[in-house]
Amino acid sequence: MGLVKRGKTATLGKVYAADAPTFGARSWKLVIPGRPTGGPFGDQQLVYNDEYVATELGQIGTQFDGPGHIGVVTSKGRFYYNGRFDHDPGIGAAGMGPLGVEHVAQKGFACRGVLLDAVALRGGVLPVPKENSAGDPGIVTAKDVEAMIKRQGIAPIGPGDCVFLYTGHGDLWHPRDWDKFDAAEKARRIAQFNAGEPGFGISACEYLAERKVTLTGADTWGMEAVGKGFGGETPQPFECHVKLQTKRGIWNLENLDLSQLVADRAYEFLFVWSPLKMKGATGSPGNPMALY
Repeated sequence: MGLVKRGKTATLGKVYAADAPTFGARSWKLVIPGRPTGGPFGDQQLVYNDEYVATELGQIGTQFDGPGHIGVVTSKGRFYYNGRFDHDPGIGAAGMGPLGVEHVAQKGFACRGVLLDAVALRGGVLPVPKENSAGDPGIVTAKDVEAMIKRQGIAPIGPGDCVFLYTGHGDLWHPRDWDKFDAAEKARRIAQFNAGEPGFGISACEYLAERKVTLTGADTWGMEAVGKGFGGETPQPFECHVKLQTKRGIWNLENLDLSQLVADRAYEFLFVWSPLKMKGATGSPGNPMALY
């Protein structure tokens, strides 16, 4: 508990809502059936309400990428973490079997959280990359990670750490301000939010993997840089996802609200999180906690 020094907490999840930004064709729809769903009962006429949610539950809003989320096509079939193929027994349309997120949820995460403030390093919000190059200001490299660690005066990244990147891009969808915007402003911000993103380049992801981190995350929808041709530091789209998740089992959290940690300059903290135990799911929603 040496990481908890100020007696403060921050919740890092964003609000799940129908008008929030989503990746691709994903969507969120919540309805209250019946309103009330049941009742009235007894002399006091008790009623109750449920909610019905239609969504890509593990891959929307603040989301955790689990073992069944990212795979690669090989000559032997679609390959996933730990030598699994999607034609293996137990894997199908009803769930990912041994790759299900419930297996990660058996232990969850309690780790040293590390916040890397790329906005402070760059002197402003990072832009969406225009080139597949380490020199693009929207791409965070291994050297940038080292520079942020030094600038922030924190201990080097090491085994078991959970590392989170603040780019400022996520503030387009800031939970404090979102409901103040009209439909046109929300649409403009959603288009800008989804048009690409700054983030880690592959050199930074390899740097973190070499130091045996246990989890990555960011204030963006994909954690890594997505620019020209969906590539980042190289032309390969979502290369960090493949190299960290499919190859090494280093999972990922996306669309985090890091604003309180940034404001408090809480660069090290106790991070606590577990995905929901949804059998066979590819990921999970949730509301991670930082204690500092």
